[in-house]
Amino acid sequence: QVQLVESGGGFVQVGGSLRLSCAASGRFFSINAMGWYRQAPGEQRELVARITSGGTTNYADSVKGRFTISRDNANNTVDLQMNSLKHEDTAVYYCNVLAVVPHPGTSPVFTNYWGQGTQVTVSS
Repeated sequence: QVQLVESGGGFVQVGGSLRLSCAASGRFFSINAMGWYRQAPGEQRELVARITSGGTTNYADSVKGRFTISRDNANNTVDLQMNSLKHEDTAVYYCNVLAVVPHPGTSPVFTNYWGQGTQVTVSS
């Protein structure tokens, strides 16, 4: 019911910058939280940054001061500006959205959705 399209990944040198974008579309009443997670090879998926509909943000300690998350509620998009990238930021980055969607026979429900992932590679 909710489709997420990510863009902006790629290759960058240590110290460089990248901007990831994610656009949500489909059938939903509202979007609550939007965020970015990442998963490096052999590691568990971890939260990078998250932003609520009211603009409250939280970040992983490892990216504080370097990454900035923002969202456009009118267009249902969320961006992640990544500066001062480090080799350890290399991972597949996933957009995540918590949306209120219709559910047959019941009240609308909160449902979690994931994007397909975009690779970010930071080379030295």
